Amino acid sequence: MGYQLDDALALVGASAAVEGLRALIAQVAQSSATLLIRGESGTGKEVVARLVHAQSPRSDGPFVPVNCGAIPADLLESELFGHRKGAFTGALADRLGRFQLANGGTLFLDEIGDMPAYMQVKLLRVLQERQVEPVGGTAPEPVDVRVVAATHRDLEKAVADGSFREDLYYRLNVIPVEVPALRERLDDLPLLTEYLSALHAPDGAEPLTLSEAFMALLARHDWPGNVRELSNLLQRFSTLYPGSCLEPETVPSSLLPQGLLAPEGNPFAAAPAGDDPLGLLLGKAPANPVEAAIMAGQGWGAFPEEGVSLREQLAEFESTLIARALDAAGGNVSQAARLLKVQRTTLIEKINKYELTS
Repeated sequence: MGYQLDDALALVGASAAVEGLRALIAQVAQSSATLLIRGESGTGKEVVARLVHAQSPRSDGPFVPVNCGAIPADLLESELFGHRKGAFTGALADRLGRFQLANGGTLFLDEIGDMPAYMQVKLLRVLQERQVEPVGGTAPEPVDVRVVAATHRDLEKAVADGSFREDLYYRLNVIPVEVPALRERLDDLPLLTEYLSALHAPDGAEPLTLSEAFMALLARHDWPGNVRELSNLLQRFSTLYPGSCLEPETVPSSLLPQGLLAPEGNPFAAAPAGDDPLGLLLGKAPANPVEAAIMAGQGWGAFPEEGVSLREQLAEFESTLIARALDAAGGNVSQAARLLKVQRTTLIEKINKYELTS
């Protein structure tokens, strides 16, 4: 692939919002002040935190992320501050916490708004004193850590309703950084699409492209999942339509973002949710319930109550795809093998297996 997934993804674009964010990152990176990064899910808050670290004097030190909402409340203190052997059942040895592991570098506290109240008190003390006391320890240990926190929650509202400590909020919100939602920088869609199409292109395939009409269609979407949702969509298209130039009528409406209406004239616009997008893609009769179940695993359609035979349906899909490739190659096995990116001998074995004719 021509591109690698890197920390620039959230900042691909030339909109005023992205240019301003780049400039702010470069400015705040030189300080050791605590940052509070806010933005919706999928906007790339951790990407921003990593870029701040990479451009800071601490870049040679560790970058240690921790999702405060993903760790059980009874384990969070040990996870952050470490513990001593025998401090609790299962503590068979001393263990460093994330603060100690981030010493000399940056600690990224993601989803800080989900931190339990009792831990908010302990975190506030650590931020004030720059010392941590491991669970079961008898003396505090100094730490040299830059803290960058992030949340998608409205912390001012959380402070008002009492679910987040006001003093901790002000301790974290020294330098606020807002990451714009994708709908607020739709001018970046063409550059992001080009970047992600190259990123997700299958090995040996050219990146897919989108027509102007398709880009206009995507610009109608409000992108609740932001850059992450766009990345998933381009990966889906790159897998199903490698190297293609997509028009709105090319793609079944079931493969488009939920809530985005298919444009007038799309022959798949009225397709039932349970129809098989792969079947439509290959020109087969729609509504194969088993293939629909496979697509349901990707969030498309409903999974049949009676279950499926994955082996049988994958075989049916493979045989259909081989038949289509043979048809496109005019019966030439060598050309069909090139279209399918397999060895000619492998294709001959599968032709015989499925009793196909060239």
